[in-house]
Amino acid sequence: MIIKANYIDIENRKTYAAAITVDGRKIISVQAIDEIVEDYILPGFIDAHIHIESSMVLPSEFAKVAVLHGTVATVSDPHEIANVMGIDGVNYMIENSKTVPFNFFFGAPSCVPATSFETAGATIDARGIEKLMQSDDIWYLAEVMNYPAVIHRDHEMMQKVSAAHQVNKPVDGHAPGITGVDLQQYISAGISTDHECFTYNEGLEKLKLGMKIIIREGSAAKNFDALIPLMKVFPKQIMFCSDDKHPDDLLIGHINQLVLRAINEGYDMFDVLYAACVLPVKHYKLPVGQLYVNDDADFIIINNVKEFKVKQTFIKGICVAQNQISNIETKPFHIINQFNCKPITAQQLACISSNGKIKIIEAFNRQLITACIVDTVPVINGFLTTDTTKDILKIVVVNRYVDAAPSVAFIKNFGLKEGAIASCIAHDSHNIVAVGVDDASLATAINLIIESKGGISVAHQHGEDVLALPVAGIMSNHSVDEVAAGYQSLHYKAKELGCKLDAPFMSLSFMALLVIPALKLSDKGLFDGVNFKLTDLN
Repeated sequence: MIIKANYIDIENRKTYAAAITVDGRKIISVQAIDEIVEDYILPGFIDAHIHIESSMVLPSEFAKVAVLHGTVATVSDPHEIANVMGIDGVNYMIENSKTVPFNFFFGAPSCVPATSFETAGATIDARGIEKLMQSDDIWYLAEVMNYPAVIHRDHEMMQKVSAAHQVNKPVDGHAPGITGVDLQQYISAGISTDHECFTYNEGLEKLKLGMKIIIREGSAAKNFDALIPLMKVFPKQIMFCSDDKHPDDLLIGHINQLVLRAINEGYDMFDVLYAACVLPVKHYKLPVGQLYVNDDADFIIINNVKEFKVKQTFIKGICVAQNQISNIETKPFHIINQFNCKPITAQQLACISSNGKIKIIEAFNRQLITACIVDTVPVINGFLTTDTTKDILKIVVVNRYVDAAPSVAFIKNFGLKEGAIASCIAHDSHNIVAVGVDDASLATAINLIIESKGGISVAHQHGEDVLALPVAGIMSNHSVDEVAAGYQSLHYKAKELGCKLDAPFMSLSFMALLVIPALKLSDKGLFDGVNFKLTDLN
């Protein structure tokens, strides 16, 4: 196969008409030609940090859509399913990924569970990490979220980091807001990336200390605007990622959106493409072709460098997408899960207190961080209740792995005026998290998920609905289109109930993520993410 197109040579920062010869899975020659050609050819895009599980579909179905946007590879952290199923979950993702022509590069989840202040479905200790690191299917140690453990040189955590270094595999970071001496201590442990920066100055400090910054623009956390100016200062240390990409967003676009956005904002095209196509390959030592002789034929063909519309995507010489039609076939795959709790009652959500002045989680649109505020809520017959006039609602976390009393607190900025929403996608332990106005709706929304053994739901006095996610309680065994339709339906229903967040369910899923400050809720109680300890309402 010979392809004639304008060849974008990213490393050498030049573009010229060329004939690229592909034989099987390899590029065998790249020859400059004296012809006028219309299309452009370049290496495919790489998502440098993503949890495939957040797309709510299996890797094989994710790949089917991602290739439409020119994505040829993902650096994938399977810690969502690992928190439910342990190493068996990691192997499940790897096994499924091998059923399709796509470059999935999985890491070993470093924090399962993420903390000791929540109940997960499994534990992966240092011995487990050492075992995973010996596998050719594991490419790196995934984001080290328990940054206090690294800063204080916790023995178990340092054994995990050492296991990666011993086999010359990189270690991903996760250090939101960490600066100064603590940051230096964190980086000195051999942690080389961070995708959690949310300010320019934070990113700049980390870059100066040698870290590579992965600019995240996902379904909930959107840091592109704040961080893209860093590309002008450290263009060789920037990558792009989505981190968490919901199915409806995946249908619209992927890394291609960030590439086009950055170029349209005036950033150098070669710098942008270096971040999107080249640096992930170099940093993680990935066997992904870069359009040079003897490389695997992993590349895309676009219409021009102003629109970046993907016309064809090739992986190992196979045309996996053409004219927005995917050539990857859907294949049936077996289901695994772990879901052991029984339905709850509204009475179990009652919150007894004689004092209405309490700590409240303050959520922010498009951000994973929260604040801890103190305010009053009504006390009726000795029970704390919600106050929709102040937009203060109840938040509940239910342990999905064993029967246990629900954990109850209060949250601001979800905006619901009636009913409740719930999700079993609740980072990172994937217990059930729900926010609602009244206890009856909360119990109904939670029980819909328990009955489905995983999913997201909406409940109010006039109706109820659930999107079942039977694979580990966090993924569907159906197509992205089907899951996206179900997800969008629930999204609009949440909006109809008054939710004012751009992505209600994505934001909800992070309200139990303890490793992101400042105040969150686990199945064990309210958690102070600044001082890294459980706290109480008062």
